[in-house]
Amino acid sequence: MSWKKIIATGFGTGYLPIGPGSWGTFPGMLLCWFMQPLPPLLYLWLIILLARWGVSLATDAELQIGRKDPGEIVIDEIIAFPLTMFLIPLSAGTLLLGFFLNRLMDTMKLWPCDNLQELPGGWGIMMDDMAAAIQSCLLMHLAIHFWPQLKAFHPV
Repeated sequence: MSWKKIIATGFGTGYLPIGPGSWGTFPGMLLCWFMQPLPPLLYLWLIILLARWGVSLATDAELQIGRKDPGEIVIDEIIAFPLTMFLIPLSAGTLLLGFFLNRLMDTMKLWPCDNLQELPGGWGIMMDDMAAAIQSCLLMHLAIHFWPQLKAFHPV
């Protein structure tokens, strides 16, 4: 197995049974935790760079696996989660809600996610999740606005 496929499958989390995308979000939570201290502009630039790299990794892994958008590829979930949590203070409450909203938006595939999924290769794999992450990020900001206690629920 190539190193690109190992990373694209989330170091094996994409092979776990029942909901590989959800399993793949856990390394994204760890990535988010490491990125949290970065200034906002650097945080966004890093997400953009990682997403572009993710397109390449996902394209290569998709070719190796031999199926369009196989569930084993979870690099999209890994990189999308930090975007869900952009400018969100980390706490157990925000991480749990962020995980739930991220998975909900990715599963529902609301516009434009459904159209973006049709892009070729790794572009389709990555961009629908990035759009879903933007949707879940907006919902996170609304949740914190109306439920500020969420930020103080066992800070991480």
